[in-house]
Amino acid sequence: MSNKEKEYKDLFISEASQMVGELENFLTKLEKEPSDTKTIDSIFRITHTLKGNAAGMGYEVISKFAHALEDLFSEIKNKTILLEADIFNSLFKATDTLNELVNALSDETLVVKHRGIQRKLEVIVENNKKTIAANKSPQSSTKKAITGKNLQTKTPGKTQETSDKEKKLEQLQSQLDSHHQENKKTEELQTEAYDENHQMIQACENEPKKISFSDMVQVPVQKLDNLLNLVGELIIERDRLITTHEANVSRNEFNRLRRVTSDLQYSVMDVRLVQVGFLFNKFHRVVRDAASTEKKQVDLVIEGSETEIDRNILQIISDSLIHLIRNAIGHGLESEKDRLAQKKQGVGKLTLSARNESEGVVIDIKDDGKGIDIERIKAKIVQKGWLDTITAEKMSKEEIISFIFEPGFSTNETVNSISGRGVGMDVVKKAIDSVGGNIKVSTEAGKGSTFTLILPSSMAVKATLLFEVGHAQYAVPLAYTDAVLSLERKKIHKIQNRLMINHQGNTIETIFLRNLFFPEMSLKNELHDQSAAKWNVILVNYNGRKLGLVVDKLLQQKEIVEKPLKKPVDFVRFISGVTILGNGKVCLVINIPQVIQKLFNHSLTVNATAVA
Repeated sequence: MSNKEKEYKDLFISEASQMVGELENFLTKLEKEPSDTKTIDSIFRITHTLKGNAAGMGYEVISKFAHALEDLFSEIKNKTILLEADIFNSLFKATDTLNELVNALSDETLVVKHRGIQRKLEVIVENNKKTIAANKSPQSSTKKAITGKNLQTKTPGKTQETSDKEKKLEQLQSQLDSHHQENKKTEELQTEAYDENHQMIQACENEPKKISFSDMVQVPVQKLDNLLNLVGELIIERDRLITTHEANVSRNEFNRLRRVTSDLQYSVMDVRLVQVGFLFNKFHRVVRDAASTEKKQVDLVIEGSETEIDRNILQIISDSLIHLIRNAIGHGLESEKDRLAQKKQGVGKLTLSARNESEGVVIDIKDDGKGIDIERIKAKIVQKGWLDTITAEKMSKEEIISFIFEPGFSTNETVNSISGRGVGMDVVKKAIDSVGGNIKVSTEAGKGSTFTLILPSSMAVKATLLFEVGHAQYAVPLAYTDAVLSLERKKIHKIQNRLMINHQGNTIETIFLRNLFFPEMSLKNELHDQSAAKWNVILVNYNGRKLGLVVDKLLQQKEIVEKPLKKPVDFVRFISGVTILGNGKVCLVINIPQVIQKLFNHSLTVNATAVA
């Protein structure tokens, strides 16, 4: 059995056990108020749902047993069967047996005797249907008609007519006699079957009732969040304890503490993981509605639905995925007529896939449409006055594409329910940034586009690079880090009050973080500081834009538990959160998206405004 099948089985057992519990409660309530139609409807709905779920999972025994209960309550619902004490006893016994059948799925050694009580339920329904049929039978009226005819005196002149009638009456009488004989044989067979069923039922009813519990426990997400928060505090306290005593105690003394606390942390993180298929499977309707609005034919293909990711991350990016899917249908895929003209299949293909990669999750939204029109984006950028024509022509393909994430940008001239307002893609970018992820776009004219979301598998722990600026320690997420360089001072060039470095043939703008946070320190002093023969540069990348950050000292890579900034410092720019290191010092986490957006969108110089 695969992990996915086992998960579905455990989920079915959990839900079925909950349904059986509800069934017992409703039966207890119904026994006190047999005429309560709402309770009867609720019981009927539970048995119907359980029957369907069991059949879908291939558990035929449970499905047939639930079907017998459903048939019985269908008759009760139609008021053809009156609820009496004997029926309630049978229903409670049936509920116990149903619970045992569900428990037997997780315990293969458990043998459940269910045929007796199931047959008793079926017999109750069958006898009720026969009673109804007998009440509607025309036999009694036919007998009276026959008797009346036989008592009539023959009238002269009608001998031939009477003779014909007598023949017909004799035929009818013969049919009735045959029918009576068949009924007698049927009653004898039913009596034998009843005796057998009665023995089976007695054997089942003599079994003592056992109370069982499900192997699954439903826990509110808020409790998991609180537990994870406490584990984060434990990790911080562990690091502080180790740092405080490592000079006097061998590091090996703390190995077990590290191992146990790390296992605890990752175990709690694992509890919060859910399969992306939980969200992906809801997009069939989204695709259908968007395609209907755009009057296009679209097939949705889902891959890697078993990939797991933190539930909170999946919840945050759900709206972003919806917008990217609608955007692919509105902007990417062509109409059926245009696709056929380009010798493509008339039905467009939209692929939604997920996979694990480098301790994270990668989600691709891929279409086989017309691709992104780079020249059209350039024209729109120039039209809006964001860039002049010369600058736009010099920019790379990736840099041009990055403008689609700017607020107010849209290439559609007309506005509809899918696109044209210029809102959405910037919201997608902000949502991805908020979970510490990144988004990349690849496109090929005439073949389609792919939006790639690179996400952490969990928000509980963030991999970072620690460094010093001044005498304070900072962290930059590794998700945004491309490389770490050690450059001689002469390799950093000043051009029009901006710093530039050359790396692998690319000219990359660079800033001193000291100048960003402490503007009173001039760039001139930094460049003429003879005490530093080399500078440490961290290359970061966001939205296709690269930036070099000059720091005083590189420390180490470390997984941290990041906490968001609280009031009254929640407005501080360029800082996404904070953590406490093992030495007890506060470490600020640099908000790379904000730094790069500020630099590229608003011409941030090295003498930037201080952090407010």
